[in-house]
Amino acid sequence: MLYKTYQSYCHRLQHDMYFLTSNSRLNEQVVDKIILQLNRVYPQILTNAEAEKFRNPKASLHTRLSDLIKHLQKKGDRHCQEFYRALQINAEQLYNDLPSRKILMFFLACFSIAAGFALFWYCCNSDAKVVGRPRRILGFSPIIIGRHVRNICMLYLEDI
Repeated sequence: MLYKTYQSYCHRLQHDMYFLTSNSRLNEQVVDKIILQLNRVYPQILTNAEAEKFRNPKASLHTRLSDLIKHLQKKGDRHCQEFYRALQINAEQLYNDLPSRKILMFFLACFSIAAGFALFWYCCNSDAKVVGRPRRILGFSPIIIGRHVRNICMLYLEDI
């Protein structure tokens, strides 16, 4: 359920909006680069008039960034996705620190742990037919898991 909330880029952007607009996390130059990228590389996302509006130096940075995010959310999910792509290109460290990315990484880590336990449970089953399949999978998977982990699993399966 937690992962479903953050599937949409618009929902993610709504969640990340406070983080992006608070404490001067983005400076003028980075915001201008993002706006220019959305305008020049993807002109269907921001027209020239919209780009000039969001680059107006008379308005505060917080206001311009908030208006840009709201504008992209109204336009749809693809526009929000391109904003994230521009943010990743122009401010990678900030992109990695986004709250929605941390929740997504936490979800993926929990899923990986659960998958590892499921594989371990499957390999520990005492049924003789089951042991042959994991041995073949683990024997031919040096790319999927590390060589040292594979060797330990293979030794464990030989003991069974």
